[in-house]
Amino acid sequence: MGQPANLKKQTRQRMERTGESYTTARKNILAGKPESPRAARAAAARDYAKEAREKAKAQAKKDKEAPAASPADELPEYPAPEDVIQYDAALWHRVLVQAGVTNKHTGQPLSQALLAGLAGGIGFMAFTHEGGEETAVTLVTRNNPEPYTQNLLARCGATVTERTTGSAERAAEYMDAALDAGRAVVVRVAISALPWIDGTTVDEAETLDLAVVGEHKKDLLVDDGSGALNLISPKELAVARAMRKKEKHWQAWIPSSRSPKTETLAANAVEAIEETTARLLGTSELSGVPVHFAKNFGITGMRTLATRLRDSESKTGWSQIFASQQALANGLDQLAGFFSDTRFSGEGALRGLYSDFLAEAAELPGLSALAAHVDAYQQLSAQWDEFADLIDPEIEFSQRAEHFALLADAIERIAEAEEQAATALAATAKQLAAKTAK
Repeated sequence: MGQPANLKKQTRQRMERTGESYTTARKNILAGKPESPRAARAAAARDYAKEAREKAKAQAKKDKEAPAASPADELPEYPAPEDVIQYDAALWHRVLVQAGVTNKHTGQPLSQALLAGLAGGIGFMAFTHEGGEETAVTLVTRNNPEPYTQNLLARCGATVTERTTGSAERAAEYMDAALDAGRAVVVRVAISALPWIDGTTVDEAETLDLAVVGEHKKDLLVDDGSGALNLISPKELAVARAMRKKEKHWQAWIPSSRSPKTETLAANAVEAIEETTARLLGTSELSGVPVHFAKNFGITGMRTLATRLRDSESKTGWSQIFASQQALANGLDQLAGFFSDTRFSGEGALRGLYSDFLAEAAELPGLSALAAHVDAYQQLSAQWDEFADLIDPEIEFSQRAEHFALLADAIERIAEAEEQAATALAATAKQLAAKTAK
């Protein structure tokens, strides 16, 4: 997602006021989390006069003008985003709630955690790429490289209608038909083409799935997970969709409220866990990934990152890659950013959400053994949060080797704990799979 152009400045100002680490301050700004009462009072006191004048002007304007109509033509029962930890799982949670699909075992909607786990849950990939004047850092801690959303849709057990077409006109017809049936429609767009996003802050190739949830006058109402529905014209949406030609105007919706069988959810949860642990442990082949690049994935990838953090001599070592104060600050800022992301990583590297998935899956018939692994992933979540808090984009260039060594120590401890947790979970999943196969 695009981010405020002055995010770094806002983060540093918040750090000064609150004493938070860079990563924590950045994450809290993006999440809209308020500052501590003490810091908030101090900031309010500094701007009290300005705030009072603005309130007076706003009240005067409110008294003179009638309240504007709000875009209230969204589909019934479509919930507002709450506690979003993983963007795609949370988006489909809302779409499935609107469609009336539930977990028959609990009578409740399919949760964000359950959907995230079914999609593959967690993983790891880290690498750097030199392009132009800046070296890009990429960190992915969700399941990778499997198609996350396609796994989610295949395993959630709901009835899903998907459409692709090379025709923008036909794509609009498909979308209108679903909306007319009272269903939210998920479409895939180029983020840079969205009118409320600063296109210069995102890669032109980066995509996002949006839920079209209704109409307001001549515009469409879309849910992009921001907490408020955005308006976009049909033409603007068509342009954003057309920029991603390989997706061929992909869209999906839930035509029926038919809920999955409990046995189906249980079997699919075990299948997802087997895939997740195999990817982490490196015991299954990575489809479409060159052999020389596979060392960047899973627990092996964590150890590769630690090695490159420590390496101060070779061209792949971080000390050589980030060989100036500006490059160092940019690289660490990017790394920190993934822990305040909700797409490809997130808080606790998504391990806390995976712990919630295991706890929920353990309640399904025959899967109670999964409960023994819940605590391990909660502990991993805390370790990843500690790693994120160590990242300091303000570190002096002369201290980069020491800082990288500190990060390497932390990632090596995490890799050891990840291997123990995944090995134990894989053994349980194998036993459960054998039972369900009988």
